[in-house]
Amino acid sequence: MNIGLTGGIATGKSTVSALLVGKGALLVDADLIAREVMLPGHPVLAAVIAHFGQSVLLADGTLDRKKLGDMVFRNPSERKALNDITHPAIRKEIREQMESLERKHPTRLVVVDIPLLFESGLESMFERVMVVYTPRATQQERLMQRNGLTGDEALTRIQSQMDIEEKKRKADIVIDNSGHAEETKRQIDEFWLQSGYA
Repeated sequence: MNIGLTGGIATGKSTVSALLVGKGALLVDADLIAREVMLPGHPVLAAVIAHFGQSVLLADGTLDRKKLGDMVFRNPSERKALNDITHPAIRKEIREQMESLERKHPTRLVVVDIPLLFESGLESMFERVMVVYTPRATQQERLMQRNGLTGDEALTRIQSQMDIEEKKRKADIVIDNSGHAEETKRQIDEFWLQSGYA
């Protein structure tokens, strides 16, 4: 079985994916793949530079993530341009890794962590979609603490994604991560048991 794991920025997807891996699930991490396609020498990074200019690079030739992030979070058309460059390559790699794991380990759960799963229209790739949920106010608070952002900066980033309440409605499985870590773990234990992996 495979599931797509998603949520909003700062809802705790990595916490939930770590709990699932701790149970024995296999993980495909879209963020890791997204970082790999932005390494020097990769054709995707070359296409990003061609569109956004050399100013998105640091002196050592690596991507200046903060600068690119500032450019695209404030400008929907530039965000779309970045997504049009990066998403096809990322999707292809996700699918290849997922199918490879399913072939090699047919009895294991394969979890694919994709922050923008719904925004990218990828639901059909998965048997079920799990959403890690926290209310928007909690998201904002956590993002401010984690990234050292102001309230407005955090809100701008949150608003660049589909509303978390909408993601919750679309989910097959909801993990509420707004309480204590033990409560999140209990929900994962319950999901594992119900799915027949225990």
